[in-house]
Amino acid sequence: MALSIGIVGLPNVGKSTTFNALVKEQNAQAANYPFCTIEPNRAIVPLPDSRVAKLAAIVHPERTVYSTVEFTDIAGLVRGASKGEGLGNKFLSNIRECEAILHVVRCFEDENVASVDGGIDPIRDIETIETELILADIETLERRIEALSRLAKGNDKDAKAQLNVAEALLEHLNGGKSAAVFTSTDKRALEKLFEEVRLLSQKQVIYAANVNEASIGGNNAFVESVRRCAADRGSEAIVICSKTEEEMSGFTVEERAEMCAALGIAENGLDQIIRKSFEILGLASYFTAGPKEVRSWTICKGWKAPKAAGVIHSDFEKGFIRAEVISFDDYVRLGGESKAREAGLTRLEGKDYVVQDGDIMHFRFNV
Repeated sequence: MALSIGIVGLPNVGKSTTFNALVKEQNAQAANYPFCTIEPNRAIVPLPDSRVAKLAAIVHPERTVYSTVEFTDIAGLVRGASKGEGLGNKFLSNIRECEAILHVVRCFEDENVASVDGGIDPIRDIETIETELILADIETLERRIEALSRLAKGNDKDAKAQLNVAEALLEHLNGGKSAAVFTSTDKRALEKLFEEVRLLSQKQVIYAANVNEASIGGNNAFVESVRRCAADRGSEAIVICSKTEEEMSGFTVEERAEMCAALGIAENGLDQIIRKSFEILGLASYFTAGPKEVRSWTICKGWKAPKAAGVIHSDFEKGFIRAEVISFDDYVRLGGESKAREAGLTRLEGKDYVVQDGDIMHFRFNV
């Protein structure tokens, strides 16, 4: 599924270093000067999911395959990007292609790493990017309002409803507020408008507070300010140390766990980010398990069985008959498919079954 998270932030905040750690290879250039990243780097990152290992321990397959999240490392933005400053137009178009945003915010002091706006101020940096997104959205919305006005003059009722919502939204944006926190009593018109314009400030955001190693297991004033800011926006802040995460990228699972214990943290920041990204994209996983492969398949939450089957192959969806389903907990508790079947815990589900995260599934189909 081509749903991606765009990694954004001002230049020199650690975006490309974070990206390198995510892909567990040093293949995205990282350097101490603005616009080091020009063309966006993209990577498919496996979702940390202990359930896959638990299934593999029971089945002993030839290979295991995890669900994934796509990340895009986007060029650093500067003040005035909405007017084309720096790489502004390219930056904004790349964000538009992403479904959500990972906003890397600098929360460390280092005289050897330049700060574009001078001094370390996470809230100023967050507001700089938010402002540029909102300004770009204002231009987009003004163009849409012009088109809706012409349609409304011709007695188009839907256009009139959208126009009323669009004008209220424009006033909201002009007040410096993002589209993500805008509400309207006319939900249908708002939905239709958002489908048409896909505003940048409408996208969900995860804030990555990038700290130095000394602050990983504790707090600093910069991190606390980012957490408060994220909470005000109905979002979440995750603490990372990009340099340390990049160093750990070549470690085994056991070595990474030991490093986290030494740093006084339960889990490294990037695993938290990957999991949270999967969540905000509205994704879920179901599993297939057999001697050749244990595999996690990515679907959108709420998908019914035929559509979920189509992720494996389009023929599975076209010729769907029914699905055999075992819950993950039952499968693991009883030690596999045959024991679950003996216990009567294998269910046959039809076309209207909504697949649940963690289902172990076999599909019957005929084409």
